[in-house]
Amino acid sequence: MDEALLRRLTPSVLTVLVRRGADFAAAEDAVQEALVEAVRVWPDDPPRDAKGWLVTVAWRKFLDQARSDAARRRREDLVDEEPAPGPASAVDDTLQLYFLCAHPSLTPSSAVALTLRAVGGLTTRQIAEAYLVPEATMAQRISRAKRTVSGIRFEQPGDVATVLRVLYLVFNEGYSGDLDLAAEAIRLTRQLAASIDHPEVAGLLALMLLHHARRAARTAPDGSLVPLAEQDRRRWDTKSIAEGVAILQAALARDRLGEFQAQAAIAALHADAPTAEETDWVQIVEWYDELARLTDSPVVRLNRAVAVGEAEGPRAGLAALAALDPSLPRHTAVAAYLHERDGDLTTAARLYAEAAHKAPNLAERAHLTRRAARLNNRRQRTAPETATGLIRD
Repeated sequence: MDEALLRRLTPSVLTVLVRRGADFAAAEDAVQEALVEAVRVWPDDPPRDAKGWLVTVAWRKFLDQARSDAARRRREDLVDEEPAPGPASAVDDTLQLYFLCAHPSLTPSSAVALTLRAVGGLTTRQIAEAYLVPEATMAQRISRAKRTVSGIRFEQPGDVATVLRVLYLVFNEGYSGDLDLAAEAIRLTRQLAASIDHPEVAGLLALMLLHHARRAARTAPDGSLVPLAEQDRRRWDTKSIAEGVAILQAALARDRLGEFQAQAAIAALHADAPTAEETDWVQIVEWYDELARLTDSPVVRLNRAVAVGEAEGPRAGLAALAALDPSLPRHTAVAAYLHERDGDLTTAARLYAEAAHKAPNLAERAHLTRRAARLNNRRQRTAPETATGLIRD
């Protein structure tokens, strides 16, 4: 069973049912039933046209359900309109489905959640973890969103900014989560950039390419995280970097700066540095200033504190950090790093251990734990020498 094929076809099949008149919630239920049927049937009897098979089965599932609903008479008219089975259209309707899920009648958070469920293929549990809410709460949110968009046709598209947020969240989930959706997010963003003349779409595409270019160097062979400063830059994808920089430069030339362009500019400065020591941190701080002006995001200001620590010294970074809420995610880890840079190994080790307990995933927890252990070992090795020096004085 090719699970990747099923995930790739699901949005298109769902789109076909909605185009034929099925409401969104019922269409998604029917598609899920068709996927279950595919898992049961395909291993022994694979279809020649996978998409056509899914469309036919999902449509019949929808009609079966429609006949049992209270609006039987109105919905049974759809039976007469059932197209004859045959090869399905090769047109990719996934982006149109993104726009439906990003309809103005939905809140941005509901639009993102619905898209991740209907298009991205994420489970309700994964989406709930991304939002830091109980799974039951997210299930209710998605159900309400499905009811809201039921009956809405594709002639009423959603907001581009919401679609971009959805794409970026899918990209990040694909990079760091259980499902590899990063390449799909890049593909969809390319398609969106080809159909919409919008500098922020180009900015998001550039940002994805620049981040994705470093993917091979982000983890060691044992699966542990490798910080940016320690990555083997020979493993970065220079072709993707060059493409991302070119797309970004064209977008910036239009003088309509947005948050994704600013983020891409920061990523481009990292990618442009031959070594970590040669990174232009002063310019990165300037871009973080622009990004903070555009978003007023505390997370942006947290990242800016790191950049300030690199550009002006760790104490300047700690001063910038002191103005932020300590409950921010990764605030403790940033404080640990800046204290380490400042030479306060005792405080840094304690904060790394504290940050490890708050880490959102096992890989990050292991990374922070290792840093705490490394600093503790350094302190233990230098402690006897310090004591000897005090006696000598």
